Amino acid sequence: MQAARAVGFGVRVASRNYPVIARNALIQRSALSSRGAVRTVTLKPVSPATASDVLNSQRIKRPSSPHFTIYQPQITWLGSIANRATGGALSGLLYAFSIAYLAGPVVGIPVDSAHIVDLVHSLPEWAKVSGKTLLAAPFAYHAWNGVRHLAWDSVKLMTVKQVTRSGYAVLAATAFSTVYLVMM
Repeated sequence: MQAARAVGFGVRVASRNYPVIARNALIQRSALSSRGAVRTVTLKPVSPATASDVLNSQRIKRPSSPHFTIYQPQITWLGSIANRATGGALSGLLYAFSIAYLAGPVVGIPVDSAHIVDLVHSLPEWAKVSGKTLLAAPFAYHAWNGVRHLAWDSVKLMTVKQVTRSGYAVLAATAFSTVYLVMM
């Protein structure tokens, strides 16, 4: 098993070194006919814990991706992250409500329309506005960003300047739509 072995690479310079057996005869002939430096591989069996320690020590020395440290945040990748997050949140909420609606009568919890209307009616005004905002904002953003993606699918708004402008337009449309949906 490859993960349970430590691999060491070394370079030997001599005229009669025999390389690691190649899988292809052409590579074997090419390797045997070449003179000079030959890379040798030494494999030794080690325990899984030691192999894990070797991999972790190698990962510590590996440089991390510099994208958060050297790049300025841009509307394009912030919008992409927000679109995925709002889509996932709205989907999760839909699935949770659907399961509760179907399983509610089985476990004895009423989750029908009349009980939901009564529950919302009994809430204070600030809770209603907060709840509507928490539902309207991700819905509006995801809907407007979907329109933006449809424009991209029809090869519109494809320059960097147009993509940036459409990102800010989605934010503005989200703000206006959220206020409109909350005030309904």
